Amino acid sequence: MGVTCVCQVPVLDGKSLQQTVDLLHRKLELLGATKQGNFWVDCETYHATANATGQPSKLLYVMHNSEMPLSSMALFEGGPGLTADANFDVLMLKLKSHFQNAKGHKVESRGTRYRYCDFLVKIGTITMSSSSRGISVEVEYCACGIPQDCWNLMKEFMQSFLGANAPELPTVFSSKPDGLVAPVDCMDTMSQYLELFSKVRKQQVLPSSAVR
Repeated sequence: MGVTCVCQVPVLDGKSLQQTVDLLHRKLELLGATKQGNFWVDCETYHATANATGQPSKLLYVMHNSEMPLSSMALFEGGPGLTADANFDVLMLKLKSHFQNAKGHKVESRGTRYRYCDFLVKIGTITMSSSSRGISVEVEYCACGIPQDCWNLMKEFMQSFLGANAPELPTVFSSKPDGLVAPVDCMDTMSQYLELFSKVRKQQVLPSSAVR
């Protein structure tokens, strides 16, 4: 797995959400990127049913990624996280006396997957309870696993089609004990999606004119 950056792109003024997505697709295709199927990332929220300590319960997030179809990722609010096989979802059903699924809180991003040289780009529509909440962009530089060695190149590439909306360095990299020289793993990507999904949960539903 290469270094990955996940961000949210705002809907352009005077454009609908789908028109903004289509514009991003066209910009990538003009650069020479080619479509390589679709992708999805989802996130279910669970809360503890009992807390003997009397302290506020931390939420548990169970996530899936089409790039890793045989895996489930579980992240506690504020850490830690783990990667397990797909049967982890069955385990959560057996733990329903301890963790309850927060109904109506599932968030997912689905969209088109592009390849441009050593880059994978995924443009997705974020939805919650069947309502569109925004646009996600994931960029992965597959040729490198050390953020320090490729971030400037990634930023330059993202600016070529995101312009001023190109993100800064994700905090998940800079907050590691070894900083930008620590190798990346799949949890870095899922942590960025979790941060994005947590943000969109707090946003209002986009008006119908913005999602046509």
